[in-house]
Amino acid sequence: MRRRSRAIAGTAVLALGVGLGACAPADDTPVLTWYTNPDAGGQAALAQQCTDAAGGAYRIEVSVLPREASAQREQLARRLAAADSSIDLMSLDPPFIPELANAGFLAPVPDDVAEQVSEGVAAGALQGASWGDELVTVPFWANTQLLWYKKSVAETAGLDPATTPVTWDQVMDAARDQDLTLGVQGIKAEAYTVWINALIESAGGHVVETPEAPADEVELGLESDAGREAARIISEIGQDRLGGAGLPTQDENASLSQFQGDSGSFMVNWPFVWPAMQAAVEDGTLDQAFLDDVGWAVYPQVVEGTDAAPPYGGINLGVGAYSEHVDEAYQAAACIVAPENQAAYFVSDGNPPASTVAYDDPEVQDTFPMADVIRQSLEQAAPRPQTPYYNEVSQGLQETWHPPVSVDPDSTPQESTDFITAVLRGERLL
Repeated sequence: MRRRSRAIAGTAVLALGVGLGACAPADDTPVLTWYTNPDAGGQAALAQQCTDAAGGAYRIEVSVLPREASAQREQLARRLAAADSSIDLMSLDPPFIPELANAGFLAPVPDDVAEQVSEGVAAGALQGASWGDELVTVPFWANTQLLWYKKSVAETAGLDPATTPVTWDQVMDAARDQDLTLGVQGIKAEAYTVWINALIESAGGHVVETPEAPADEVELGLESDAGREAARIISEIGQDRLGGAGLPTQDENASLSQFQGDSGSFMVNWPFVWPAMQAAVEDGTLDQAFLDDVGWAVYPQVVEGTDAAPPYGGINLGVGAYSEHVDEAYQAAACIVAPENQAAYFVSDGNPPASTVAYDDPEVQDTFPMADVIRQSLEQAAPRPQTPYYNEVSQGLQETWHPPVSVDPDSTPQESTDFITAVLRGERLL
């Protein structure tokens, strides 16, 4: 995987150099600037590929955004608020889409493009690309968390997650009974919001009940059976030290390191962990026997017998409302997200497709043996709260649910509701 990524990245740089040099189209060719999140070079390669396929209709140039999603949001929002016409295409983190759409910063998706880019797209990805029941961005790649586990641990516990869905209580009991740890993300950061939201959604609730309401009228769903059940699970993992001593600062990478250790048992995490574990085996820092013991399944259920609502993430493509080349930008977006391009991007950069068709690609199936489980997870996945005030909601959750050991199902949902509501009304500061 790492060798492939470096090769793709190198090819992309060379290709872009050619595109901007002697073989560049005529000066009157529309130039589209695509603001991308950092990756292994796959988006730059797709930019060149679609430039070549356009036959002079447009040329795509890539400008890389900061690594942190919050910094990406800040840069784009400020420039769009200033009616910056240089923003043609944007790689957008789904939680920030409602804010930009609500502000009128995204050019409407043409009906024919919406129909084309929605065909065969996972349900979770379509939901995350929409606002107000309308598709406002183009689904590109769609991340989701799986349940990763050591087959030996699951077998000892009498569980077979690959064939029978398991619950949070079952994996907690398995870790507790075998004196092992669970890989979860308890850090005071976005990863923690992802976990809280997935638990509440899996229990049948929503963090935000009225996503399109004005800030002072937003109704939260934390004070509910779903909110209390989510708090119970987090509290139990924290107080019983099932997440390990480092739980309050544990992010996705720390969860992976813990899972790879002797105390690891089960872990919820994104698909990036698979190539990371493979690379560790190639480097000699991880035994092949460990990798052979790794299994994967859909996210744990909160309510036994009820499908989980796994986390949804990824990147969608937005077109700036002030772009001078909106039509060309949507043509380019449709090219970028073609199923075959999404499949190639998954193989090169490890980012799962929003297109369900792309998972049938033989190279995808060979590179990611859990591809079908990722596709199923995306069909069940639920986005984080879709609201123009996502930043306030997410930070408010982190302030009131952290550290995990302090969470109390009888009080935390109420305290969190009061705090976030006060912030949205301008009565308190984050």
